[in-house]
Amino acid sequence: MGLFNNKTEGGIMDAIRCDEHQYLIWKWSPDGTPSKKENAIRYGSSLRVKDGEVAVFVYKQKDGPIQDFIEGPFDQTIKTANFPILTSIVGLAYGGASPFQAEIYFINLSGNIQIKWGLPMFDNFDPRYPDFGVQTTARGSLTFNITDYKNFIKLNRMIGFDIEDFKSQIKSGFIGKLKSVLIDAPIKYGIPVIQIERHIEAINEIAKNKIVELTSDFGVNLKRLDIESIEIDKESEGYRDLKAITKDITSSTVKVQSEVNIKNIYATQAINQENVEESMRIQREEMQRAQQLATETQFIKTHQINISGDIGKEMASHVGEIGQSGGTGGGGGGGMNPGSMIAGMAIGGAVGNQMAGMLNQQMGNINQPKMSVSQQGSIVCPKCNTVNPPETKFCTSCGTPLTPQPIQQDQMQTCNNCKSQYPGGAKFCPNCGTPANQDKFCLECGTKIATGGKFCPNCGKPTI
Repeated sequence: MGLFNNKTEGGIMDAIRCDEHQYLIWKWSPDGTPSKKENAIRYGSSLRVKDGEVAVFVYKQKDGPIQDFIEGPFDQTIKTANFPILTSIVGLAYGGASPFQAEIYFINLSGNIQIKWGLPMFDNFDPRYPDFGVQTTARGSLTFNITDYKNFIKLNRMIGFDIEDFKSQIKSGFIGKLKSVLIDAPIKYGIPVIQIERHIEAINEIAKNKIVELTSDFGVNLKRLDIESIEIDKESEGYRDLKAITKDITSSTVKVQSEVNIKNIYATQAINQENVEESMRIQREEMQRAQQLATETQFIKTHQINISGDIGKEMASHVGEIGQSGGTGGGGGGGMNPGSMIAGMAIGGAVGNQMAGMLNQQMGNINQPKMSVSQQGSIVCPKCNTVNPPETKFCTSCGTPLTPQPIQQDQMQTCNNCKSQYPGGAKFCPNCGTPANQDKFCLECGTKIATGGKFCPNCGKPTI
């Protein structure tokens, strides 16, 4: 049988409900007047709890308050089945009679409470200059709600609960936390006091982490913390003194850093200039060395050819003399022997060719390694005689305009005897000693041999 279904009792039945539109915690009273006293609840009273609300019946007992919780939606008369705590209390204390004593609170689980706050002015100090305090303040709002109502009631006990007192406690605790964050900002987080206004977002996040712990102690959930402004008194003496000091230090630091940067730039430019000049010097020396080697090589080649020709002529002369002597002694006629003369020329050519080959072998080690740095087409400056690379338009040493020089190439000719190629200026073939552009004769009988012939048409002797 329901506890409050007996309607034989007299008196007016209560309609217990909350008609407030915006609230977080609201205490019900029969006449609607806020009171910290318990209320006398009669049998048959109706209880209406909307969706998103919780009705809390608080019963004061010797061992402390105990509660019944009715979660919405709920719209019934009070029955035993819905009030397990009340059943035992009324049965023992009131003998089943009405009314019974209880405080009734409605908690809005979907509602929020916003607290506007302002931090009183206080002196904030930069740890580098502790003698200059700067007046600092801040303002903003704090928003929270209730998600775990049982934990909230456990922490706040709900006897004589007053929402304004509750908000005041949270606000006081928050202001203390925020002030410590602002004081620690220059020390722990490296935010200068005179620049603290520029770092609202960073300070907001730091303060939020500290406030979460505070709100959990009160059994509420922090939804938002908004620091709307942080202000410092720029007219105070401490601010002006600190500003002057930091300004002078900043100016000096910037000036010194600028001077260091300029010196570094000049030093870098000087090093680069030295490197460029050294590279150009090495290049000029390499070019001059290569040009000198090329010139010496050309002189050696010409000298080889001249030596070969001179030897050939000398040998031919001696062999001719021998031929004349032989003719006088044997035939008595005193005439010249053409065969002996041609043989002498061939021998001279062979000897000259052998000597030229020896010179070539000796100079090979000089000429061969330098082939990779050939300076054919190099341009010699008419003013300072510096050897410049081909196609250079200005002298690398003095800057004089240069005229490109055509590359000179030696004209080659072909020996009629052995078909070797040799420079056009040579008078004898350096391979076989044959005079340049001359006919070939048999060394045995002196008969003229046609160009390209390999045997004498008269005596059949092979040609050299």
